[in-house]
Amino acid sequence: MEEKVPHRRVIQGNVVSKAGDKSATISVERTVLHKRYHKIVKKFKKYIIHDEENILNIGDFVSAEECAPYSKRKSFQLKEVISKGE
Repeated sequence: MEEKVPHRRVIQGNVVSKAGDKSATISVERTVLHKRYHKIVKKFKKYIIHDEENILNIGDFVSAEECAPYSKRKSFQLKEVISKGE
């Protein structure tokens, strides 16, 4: 019998702060078309992600995967570090 693998969202963004032990805040940018003016607009959203080994630094570009909630606002975990910051 086949096991169902849950669909997990993957987000990519820049680390903007280290929020305590094993946590980091990333800023995810997306582009949308404005309804009225039909112009491309950038939208930003911040997510708190779980960093088990405390390897992230401010400026890193990372990929995070959705998971079961670690706390009230933390429901993504670090998948990989795409590029290191300065």
